[in-house]
Amino acid sequence: QVQLVESGGGSVQAGGSLRLSCVVSGYTYGRNCVAWFRQAPGKEREGVASIYTGNGATYYADSIEGRFTISQDTAKNTVFLQMDSLKVEDTAMYYCAAGDFSCGGWYYAPQRFKYWGQGTQVAVSS
Repeated sequence: QVQLVESGGGSVQAGGSLRLSCVVSGYTYGRNCVAWFRQAPGKEREGVASIYTGNGATYYADSIEGRFTISQDTAKNTVFLQMDSLKVEDTAMYYCAAGDFSCGGWYYAPQRFKYWGQGTQVAVSS
């Protein structure tokens, strides 16, 4: 059974940092795209960043503006999202997702992510 379990969310003031983790189990790690998406209340879900677990190639949404870093620990089948210089508009539920492709076009194809976690809440206050 495939499971994606997110952790690391919380409340932080603007300008602060958080590190999200996504543990992937029951899945062939190393041949898939793992991404972070987020959804704020009243807004559509949007992609944040992705990583191809086969070679560690990373991809980011333009809106992130270099503030976030996605990485992985292949020994622990875990993907991280380091979020720095957080803004109030980063407030959202953050989801981890995994799919059997090399991340090409990931931002525009959330339907290609077959597995999703339950999400972890991030709240940024001014």
